[in-house]
Amino acid sequence: MSLDATSRRYLMCRPTYFAVEYKINPWMDPTAPTDADLAIAQWSTLRQVYLDLGHTVEEIPAVPGLPDMVFAANGATVVDGQALAVQFRDPQRADEAPAYASWLSRAGFEVHEAKHVNEGEGDLLLVGNLLLAGTGFRTTHAAHARAQELFGRPTVTLQLVDPRYYHLDTALFVLDEHNVAYLPEAFSPGSQAVLRRLFPDAVVATPEDAAVFGLNSVSDGRNVVLPVQATGLAAALRERGYHTIGVDMSELRKAGGGPKCCTLELREANR
Repeated sequence: MSLDATSRRYLMCRPTYFAVEYKINPWMDPTAPTDADLAIAQWSTLRQVYLDLGHTVEEIPAVPGLPDMVFAANGATVVDGQALAVQFRDPQRADEAPAYASWLSRAGFEVHEAKHVNEGEGDLLLVGNLLLAGTGFRTTHAAHARAQELFGRPTVTLQLVDPRYYHLDTALFVLDEHNVAYLPEAFSPGSQAVLRRLFPDAVVATPEDAAVFGLNSVSDGRNVVLPVQATGLAAALRERGYHTIGVDMSELRKAGGGPKCCTLELREANR
């Protein structure tokens, strides 16, 4: 199988104010120590990997008092130059939404109001012309309909059932325009059946690799940037012909994030 990389444009946010100050997912423990300098170093390595692969990386300034703003994937969903703004479930992250919407508007994207709880590319993932939409913990069903109407892409609802994998991008990632990798156990039986039907050749991850956020990964169609700890998944991807690049995001994982959480794809009108 021939796998072709395509150049991407990403938005990232330096974890200047990174900390775990509250608990809004099972990975967060405010009593455990965090190292902001280490988080910045790990994030900087991820950013450099993207640049070395030839991708464009934009940066949104971090805002004091928003320790989770580093997780740029939750800032919006951007397709064809249109940006669907976000509405966070938890009040601790609410002020991230206008910061991302403002940046996207200044960058020339047409920003549309969220109207319903949705957490951006955390739960809305584009595969070719299909939009996979997660629900169960954060993004609502109503937001799926909103996304379909805005982007004009068929939208498939997927029910998440494991609170450890509270966003779709912790349980599934897009490999290319035709395929994905995912953890079946993170989905309801009906959603597992949908995924098998849509992606019969998907890469199926193990619970062990999912637990180190192996499915919170970023692919450009050939190169897959994934947590270095997800060794089994990396081997499975290489067997399929993908080139894997391991990065250590263990400090950011303390807040429930990995490579994809830190990366919002900016898709312009011609893509």
